[in-house]
Amino acid sequence: MEKTADTAGSVDREFDFLCVDDFMRHMFDAGALATAFETGLVDMLCREGETTAQTLLEQLGLDGRGGDFLLDLLASSGVIREERGTLSLTDRFVDALRFRDLMELRLTLSNFAAHDFLDFFSDLVTSPERFMSKARFHRLFAYDRGSGFTEEDLAMTKRWMHITTVLTRYEARACLKYYDFSRHKNVLDVGGNSGELALRLCRAHPDLRATVLDLSLVCRVGREHIAGQPEEARIVFRNGNALTDDFPGGHDLVIFKSMLHDWPDHVARDLMRKAAGSLEPGGAMVLFERAAPVPNTGVPAHSVLPFLIFFHSYRAPEFYGSVLRDLGFSDIQSTIITLEMPFLLVTGRRGDGK
Repeated sequence: MEKTADTAGSVDREFDFLCVDDFMRHMFDAGALATAFETGLVDMLCREGETTAQTLLEQLGLDGRGGDFLLDLLASSGVIREERGTLSLTDRFVDALRFRDLMELRLTLSNFAAHDFLDFFSDLVTSPERFMSKARFHRLFAYDRGSGFTEEDLAMTKRWMHITTVLTRYEARACLKYYDFSRHKNVLDVGGNSGELALRLCRAHPDLRATVLDLSLVCRVGREHIAGQPEEARIVFRNGNALTDDFPGGHDLVIFKSMLHDWPDHVARDLMRKAAGSLEPGGAMVLFERAAPVPNTGVPAHSVLPFLIFFHSYRAPEFYGSVLRDLGFSDIQSTIITLEMPFLLVTGRRGDGK
């Protein structure tokens, strides 16, 4: 059974972090905002509250004509306003700065991904394989380094883990909103990287314990990430390669978050099969992934470019539902949740038999 949760258009906009995209819908918006952060313009207006354009440009050492162009762009996108000769940040933008980590990450990623779209768009729509061989953005995610031993391996692993951690920090809200984790005691997060999702789940549910299965360097960074958190004692990292190793058993919930789309269909099926084998009878599987693009939804915002790089690999919920049925699962539910783009939440319960 499929349901739709249209969160982006709701009156109260329950996932308020989505507001960061309002300031980077177009290339010029994103470029100007990135420069405003880079030059210290945003921080100066945060400190001063308001100032004149001349004072702002002089203190930041910005070129007069270029600075005026920058300010015009920032005003057009709703970042700053001018009243009675003084400049200040808009109330909307100040409110969005609550999610500054997400905003700055989205800016960096979208401006980087834009080069691949401009240079190789024909390949993207005609030959996904050729596009991926030329594109640079996906190389940020050097998963093979997660089993390495060198300082370079560690640095590259930390770089992509920072990206996934910040995204998960906010995307986890939708998962928590639309699935009742209170019914579970022991969750296995396959490919859970820094443990950010496990941390959010355990924070929301004090009786929950979590095991994160991931590569050795990833687990090392993950332990550092949750160190000192009140939930640390309830989160265990287990070194392992999900593709080749068996999954630890004894769990009443297995979750895949933004992981299965990285792999072709036959590998995704095998991962789900191993996950099913690690569940206690009656346990559940939760899959939270970006969904296949919805047709006729217009021109995508600049801020979603990093996610569209991988749009060929996003699946419809029917794929996951079919695999769960083949594995003997029942009570299969599918929900489409609209964040910056559609996410799917597919859940099912394992039967009593093996």
